[in-house]
Order: sequence, then C-alpha cells, then structure tokens
Amino acid sequence: MAAKDRIMTEQRTILRRKSTAVRQPDSLLNLFATVPLGAEELTAAELGRLGAEGITVVRGGVSFSGNHTTLYRSLLQVRTASRILLQLGQFPCGSPQELYDGMRNLPWGELLTPTMTLAVDCTVRDSLITHSHFAALKAKDAIVDLLRDTTGSRPNIDTKAPDLRINLHIAKNQASVSLDASGDPLDRRGWRLDRNDAPLRETLAAAIMLHTGWDGSVPLLDPMCGSGTLLLEGTAIALNQVAGAGREFGLMRWRDFDRRQWEQVLQEEQAKVAESLDLPVLGYDQDPRAIIACRENARRAGLAYQVAFDRKTFEESEPCGHQGVLVMNPPYGVRMGDRRELEVLYRKIGEVFKRRFTGWTAYLLAGDLELAKLVGLKPSRRFVLFNGPLECRLLKYELY
Repeated sequence: MAAKDRIMTEQRTILRRKSTAVRQPDSLLNLFATVPLGAEELTAAELGRLGAEGITVVRGGVSFSGNHTTLYRSLLQVRTASRILLQLGQFPCGSPQELYDGMRNLPWGELLTPTMTLAVDCTVRDSLITHSHFAALKAKDAIVDLLRDTTGSRPNIDTKAPDLRINLHIAKNQASVSLDASGDPLDRRGWRLDRNDAPLRETLAAAIMLHTGWDGSVPLLDPMCGSGTLLLEGTAIALNQVAGAGREFGLMRWRDFDRRQWEQVLQEEQAKVAESLDLPVLGYDQDPRAIIACRENARRAGLAYQVAFDRKTFEESEPCGHQGVLVMNPPYGVRMGDRRELEVLYRKIGEVFKRRFTGWTAYLLAGDLELAKLVGLKPSRRFVLFNGPLECRLLKYELY
C-alpha cells in the first residue's frame, strides 16, 4: 500500500507541474471556424481583416492560426461562423483502442481538474468506427480514466453547459480533437429572444448582408422583415458593432482564460464602433406580432433608434429615396404558405420591384428557384447559401 500511495503522490505532483504549463498568451494556436455551407469565403475574409494567419478554406469551415488575441477577436467579431475551435491534436483512429489511447495521450491534465465538467461532441465519416455516440463515450472514458489515475478523482459530465466542451471529428480513420471556444453557437448574439415561424439565423443574415456590400451609405429596406434579423445584422455590420459583446463564451471557463486580456480586446473592438448612421433603415411586416418582436430585438441589440419597424403589407412598400438596397427573405413553402398563394406572391414581388423601386438594388433569398422565376426579372448575380440543410440562392437584381 505504501508503494502504491507513493506512486499516486508522484503522479499528482506531475499533474500539478503539467497544470502550470498552460499556453502562453502569445503562443501560436491552430484554430478552426465551422461555417454554414456557402459562407466559407466570407468567413475567411472576416478573419483576414482581424489579422488571422494561415487562412485555408475547406467545405464547411476555415482553418487559421493566431495567438490568444486572435482567438478572442474571432469570437467577438466574426459574424458568419457557427463555432471557433482550438485544435488540440490529431492521431490515427482505426479502432476503439487507438481512439482510447490517442485521447489519453493528449494533455488533459493542463486543461481539466476533477472539479470541472466536460462533454464530448463527435462526428464520424468514412471510418472503421461508424457510431458517433460510441466514439464519444470511448473518448470520454479515456479522459476520465486519465484524471482518475493521476488525481484519484474524476470530472463529471455535463452535456448542456460543460466547463470544457470537446469536439472529436473522425474521418478516414484519422481523429482530430479540438476544444470548443464558443459555448453556445455564435449565431446566438444575445439579443434575439422572440422568433417567428421561420427564423433566419443571424449567421446566415450576416452572410446575406456581407454579400450585399451595404455599408450605410444608402437607405436599407426589408419589406418582409419577420423578426428583423437581416436589418439588425446589416446595421450592426455597418456600425462595426461587436457581435459577441452581449454574451458569454465557452473559453471563459478554461483554466488559462485571461480575463484581463479579454477585456482589453473587447475595449479595443468597442472603440471602433460608429455612433449612428445618417440614412433610414426600415422594416415592414404585415404581422403585428412580428413588429413587436422586431422592436424588442432592436432594443436589446442597442439599435432601437437606428432601425424603424412598421406594420405594412408588401404591396404597400415604398422606397425611402431615389436609390437604396432592398433585401428580403420571402417564404418558399418549406414550412410556411400554400403553393398557389406563394406563386401569386412572387409575381407581386416582381411587379412591385419594377413599378416602385427603380434605381434600387434588390436581394432576394430564394429557397425555391421555380418560385423565384415568377419574379420575372433576370438576376445580375447569384450566391449559393444554405439555410440549414436547404440550398438557397441569394439573387441580386439591378432595378433600372
């Protein structure tokens, strides 16, 4: 027993020494942004503006590198990404034992204590291990066993709000392990509590507005504004508001989280915010409940005096200047509306565009290209974007 106790004491000493070897603030980190399909190039451009290095675009994401300041800025300011991951390690993973051994060999002693909680999210593709739930359990066992062997205690599992959320991706018998710095997905800005029947995620709204290039120099109108997401995201971009200023992030629970450095980065980004825009930003919707939700969302986003919402039908929409940008996400039959009614609506869209909005540029998110043809106008550009699993087109119309 004495020998066993001595070994346990030595293991705990080693763990304590390892725990002090946390990453230094200026060390180079390998990072990865998970991105809705179609928005990868936009995310890469956002990261480039923030000073990220080694930017590489892949389907569904962007890999990049930088120090802790880069990581903090990306969480606060990248509007089109779903999550930011810190890549921890890779290893061959052709069997359950290789998965267990590979996970156990990673430096969990530097990242976890027995008093912390963890969760493992896993995806599996084209590998001998075929079940993601099994792989997640095996990975969790390896981490828990390591901590128990070195400290005598084990961390608990919390799938909803863990101190450390671990992302395990297995593809072609190769495992990639990352730490999720985001916590909740990054589209949760913290201001949108009320959602209508067909909500548009903030990340997709940001991608749409970045494609439009709207910068606040001309009026902006959404004649079917729903919960106001397009207008609020577009206005926040034009003002250079900090996307994540009003929320918490997963990395705030990490052992090496530097609160002082985080506050410094946040203050630097907030100092870049413009006070106001001089031109109108207007949203219309025929549903009075949607208008109430829009106004509440605008208030929580700090944009109540910048974006105006009013109850109007689409046919009542009028331009608020000789030129401007019109952006809209009309229903396309997946969850809302009867097909015949939608056909009538899309014809009306084309008629209103031609009759009232000469001199404007219109952008329409189309989830059904057959319906979009009924607009009767030829788009000058098409951008592929995904609304969840649904492939859409953002259609640009120059209205002369």
